[in-house]
Amino acid sequence: MWKHPRELRAPAHGGDMPGGLVGRATEVSDLGERLAGHRLVTLTGCAGVGKSRLAAHMVDTADRPPWQRAVRVRWQGNGPGPDGALTAAVINALVGVRPLPAHADLTAVLPHMPKGPTLLYLDDIDPVHTECLRLVRALLDAVPGMRVLITSRRPLGLGDEQVLRITPLSTRPDNGLPSPAARLFWDRADNRVRRQLRSKTGHTAVTTICRLLDGLPLAIELAAHEAAVCDLDELTWRLEHSMCWLNSPHPAVERHRSLRTAVGAAYALCDPAVRSVWARASVFAGAFAESAAVYLCSGGNAEPAHVAACLTQLAAIGVLDPVGDPDGPYPPRYAMTGAARDFGTERLKEAGEFAAAAQRLLIHCRRAAEAAESLWDHGIQSQAVRLVAEEHDNIMTMVAHALILPDHVPAALDVVNRLWFWWMVYGKTDEGLDCLLRLLSLYPQGSAMAVRGRWLTAWLMADTAPDSASAYLAQVWPAAVLSGDDATIGRIAHVQGAIALRRGDYQAAASHFREAAATIPAGAPGGPGPVVSLAAQAVAEAAFAPRASSRTAHRALTHPGAQRDAWATLLTRYARALTDHHHGHPSRAWRNAHRALAGIDNHLPIPRGATALQQLLSDITSGVPRLPSPPDATTTARPLAAVAIGATLENEAARSPQPW
Repeated sequence: MWKHPRELRAPAHGGDMPGGLVGRATEVSDLGERLAGHRLVTLTGCAGVGKSRLAAHMVDTADRPPWQRAVRVRWQGNGPGPDGALTAAVINALVGVRPLPAHADLTAVLPHMPKGPTLLYLDDIDPVHTECLRLVRALLDAVPGMRVLITSRRPLGLGDEQVLRITPLSTRPDNGLPSPAARLFWDRADNRVRRQLRSKTGHTAVTTICRLLDGLPLAIELAAHEAAVCDLDELTWRLEHSMCWLNSPHPAVERHRSLRTAVGAAYALCDPAVRSVWARASVFAGAFAESAAVYLCSGGNAEPAHVAACLTQLAAIGVLDPVGDPDGPYPPRYAMTGAARDFGTERLKEAGEFAAAAQRLLIHCRRAAEAAESLWDHGIQSQAVRLVAEEHDNIMTMVAHALILPDHVPAALDVVNRLWFWWMVYGKTDEGLDCLLRLLSLYPQGSAMAVRGRWLTAWLMADTAPDSASAYLAQVWPAAVLSGDDATIGRIAHVQGAIALRRGDYQAAASHFREAAATIPAGAPGGPGPVVSLAAQAVAEAAFAPRASSRTAHRALTHPGAQRDAWATLLTRYARALTDHHHGHPSRAWRNAHRALAGIDNHLPIPRGATALQQLLSDITSGVPRLPSPPDATTTARPLAAVAIGATLENEAARSPQPW
């Protein structure tokens, strides 16, 4: 078992197990039930998850166990050792005779075993997995009263084996208490650190630290030890970059002297092909599909046909976690644990393969962005959003790589531009702005890609920084006019309308949106279509020309582009419902709003416009005055719910801003 030398115990938390078993009550109960009803139980899980500690606690504290004695054999060392060494050690522990030769006859010594039910606890047998498999099968066949408890990163594979997979601790609050991971950090911290943890900033820091460590118990204990000599903010900053450096000078088990050593023990037992796939797959920051891994990881020791088998082996030893339903209709996806990813990245850089792996990740993300944009433009928008959500972490990592690899900047900027709908429609404006501003600072201004990027930057800024957005539009306008790019010219007008709407100038906003709807070609990729501008025009006109607003909303609903653009349809129905409500038709407005909300996929992020529709339904139900007050009115009447389509949906004048 691993214990920290400076172990200081905190007051017990309700429902927690003692010491390092914080948050493990369910696993202890489950393990006890399995041992009571089955002869072979294996605890599996990734390195440092606490398998040995949990098993030892169960053996030492079992209440009326179905065995009379328990015998523990721990495999020493990270290698397999001499052939038959495990068998000799087990026989010596069971029978109590002198150490036997490597090829001792098991059946000859079994009659000398003490009588009565016995629990054989085999700890950390990964290096001798094959020999353990043969030994356990023989023991269970020859000794009816024997039970076997095993800790290993993967199951033995025997038919009657009960497998209990131990997962990292949860990092989410537990019924008003700090998360189990945070409570373990407290349990292992010294008194000085505990005083820091009582503050709000200290609690926040520990929550962040535990999240960065994925709730891995060994990593949390090592981090708590490090916090005794390192400020919590500095510790957090270091862990954001890597966690393998965590170490302890006096580990109870040699392989736990650092997180790198603990993870490396599993790496050392892998064959060259699996090691290669492990290292190359570490470039994925989020979940990835098997097909993506085949593209990125094949080459050298790893043949393309063997990558899938390597992924299965890595999942078996806890390096990869299967994502989603493995038996479902979709291809399997995997996510690498944080410690394994940091370790694999180190091996990737040592092998001089990091740049090549980053290049393949860039190509993968660009293909995903192209596919998502195409799906969006062809009306399959829910699938486009699902694809981007799945690849989000990988895309953000790809952008981070581009900031240090200048050759990657053009492709990275192209990816960010193509995902305009993700940044704008699904509330990721801050994230999109950060990516664009960083990449544009490294890219020539005059290129077509930079023009598109600056227009998108202006759109993302329209709500929070309208003056800066106008400055970006002034930079983009000449290039768009000189190149005859009608789509960009029209979208510049759309952003100008969003800025005017943000400032409460409804007539100017309606004029800009009208120009955008007339200029943007139907089906033009890379941004919103003309139907979105028509919907925005209808909203702006509702403040000063209700009849014109109703006609514009009808034009938007019957526009061919609305038929395959779910987001445009949502905005158009909002415009129609808003117009009907302010024109004195609450029933019709209520029906239009409900129809729009019924089309939203609740399994995906909520698009812009949905909250505005819900607020409008509330207004209709509560009888809020139909006619909006002018933007500069001082009356307390409820103002118009103004919407900058694709930039913001908010209420103006007497009401404080409502985020959409």
